[in-house]
Amino acid sequence: MGGKAKQKAALSDLLLEVYHRLLARYGPQRWWPAEDPFEVIVGAILTQSAAWINVEQAISNLKAAETLTPAALRDLPFDRLAHLIRPSGYYNAKAMKLKAFVERLRRYVDLEGLFALDTQSLRQELLSIHGVGEETADSIILYAARKPVFVIDAYTRRILRRLGLAPEGDSYRAFQTLFTENLPKEEGLYNEYHALLVRHGKEVCRKVPLCLLCCLRDLCPY
Repeated sequence: MGGKAKQKAALSDLLLEVYHRLLARYGPQRWWPAEDPFEVIVGAILTQSAAWINVEQAISNLKAAETLTPAALRDLPFDRLAHLIRPSGYYNAKAMKLKAFVERLRRYVDLEGLFALDTQSLRQELLSIHGVGEETADSIILYAARKPVFVIDAYTRRILRRLGLAPEGDSYRAFQTLFTENLPKEEGLYNEYHALLVRHGKEVCRKVPLCLLCCLRDLCPY
């Protein structure tokens, strides 16, 4: 085995070791917490710059108003939609994003038609919709469409930086490639790994880390 192959194997082993330690520490996270794929999509848009507890309240409002479907959101007056999702913050901007998504969905009739696109085409289509950036698009692809892409967020970046694994360039795509080129391409693995990193980032690897509680402590040069 050549030098590069050995480095790749070592990195793959380390990433899997991190995953298994987090899984042993926290257990399965059962993400995304939603009743159906469309609710996942709405949650992925509403969670931008928002705490999940506030997103849950906004989604609860939509459910109570019987408007948590693409057709209902298209027909819902803009001001009413903004009022219902107010707990999630930036409610006017997010109402525009939700309207943009359900209008684009008309091209495909329903989510099944949209999700029939191959992964790369689906990603490009989502990124072309107003208000859908890379993290939101990949969350939709992974958690709603159930296709294997790795979601990168602030928690993932922070943990990898502290572990000394941050890629050169520091871009979203560079972080994503680190996972996708060194792990099996499995939707279930990507789902669980991302959820575990979020859990660890919230509870232990915070901005001010609680290193004495960390199950990755002996792997971490931070």
